[in-house]
Amino acid sequence: MSVAHLHGLATALPPHELPQDIVLERARALLGPKYPQFERMAKTFATSGVKSRYSVVPLEWFTQEHGWSERNERYLEGAGAMFIDAASKALADAGWSADEVDCIVSVSSTGIATPTLEAVAARQMGFRDDVMRVPLFGLGCAGGVSGLAVAQSLCVARPGAKVLLVVVEACSLSFRSDRLQKADIIAAVLFGDGAAAACLSSNPPLHRPAIAFSAGSQHNWPDTLDIMGWDVDDTGLGVVFDRSIPEFVTTHFEAVANDALRVSGLSPDDIDRFVCHPGGAKVVEALEGALHLPQGVLQAERDTLRAAGNMSAPTVLFVLKAVLDAGTTGQMMVCALGPGFTAAFIPLNVSLPKLALVA
Repeated sequence: MSVAHLHGLATALPPHELPQDIVLERARALLGPKYPQFERMAKTFATSGVKSRYSVVPLEWFTQEHGWSERNERYLEGAGAMFIDAASKALADAGWSADEVDCIVSVSSTGIATPTLEAVAARQMGFRDDVMRVPLFGLGCAGGVSGLAVAQSLCVARPGAKVLLVVVEACSLSFRSDRLQKADIIAAVLFGDGAAAACLSSNPPLHRPAIAFSAGSQHNWPDTLDIMGWDVDDTGLGVVFDRSIPEFVTTHFEAVANDALRVSGLSPDDIDRFVCHPGGAKVVEALEGALHLPQGVLQAERDTLRAAGNMSAPTVLFVLKAVLDAGTTGQMMVCALGPGFTAAFIPLNVSLPKLALVA
């Protein structure tokens, strides 16, 4: 089976930390007078599993009104900086220079950049003039896994090519105090900003664990467009985040996960670790139930959510890095849910390098 090997993996966070207790205090001041049900929903700040997250703008920015143009300008600045930070760290981890990269897959859904982020960053990064650019938009929380699947396919299609995947989101810029919808309060509870990058090639790396991705897959459920996504108006992006998601996962996720395993030539018994996008505390619990895992086993997912919130697409790569840094080996399946409503999967096998024979 053709695989893509992981050579480098890195994450990046923007500079402004937003502790959850401070966010609650500020949200109460901004939303409480406008939204009669705010206090009833305020308990979700404590039960969300989020202790802190990070933003491309300081907390004071959220006390003022902002239109689409200003929000997107901040996106270009903040997402661009995180792109360079994450990409530079991943290249250093791989031992690659930017001018060695043959293809860049960029994933983002929280702003509009045309030219896209990898083109904006090209001169500062030092990418070649003939580097292939593959920007992906609209995948939302599934973007990290889907981006890995696209990067894996490119590695297989172009043997020996060095592919850089960069996933970056600035969710905080879509905070809305004008729509007064429950989804906006849940967004204020859960979402933060972050970026992650990975270096992949069909050639295995030397002197490090063999981390190999096989072909990914997706499943799109019909008639579910209203579960997750964006509403777009003159003020900016408005989150669509249906409260039915945990129940939907409990009811539907097992079947599509088993289908993804079967397509990959695997069974549930073959999986040593599911690596999941932690959409929220209830979603993590629902994933454990749907996959018949012991409650609490997805600890890296909970730790990531607690430390940085739901960053949308890059979050699962934060979880993956934590799992790999812990020395976890074996057969894994990386998975996430996103707009569509879509489940994305990619198999991952991690094995220790063979010890060199001593004469």
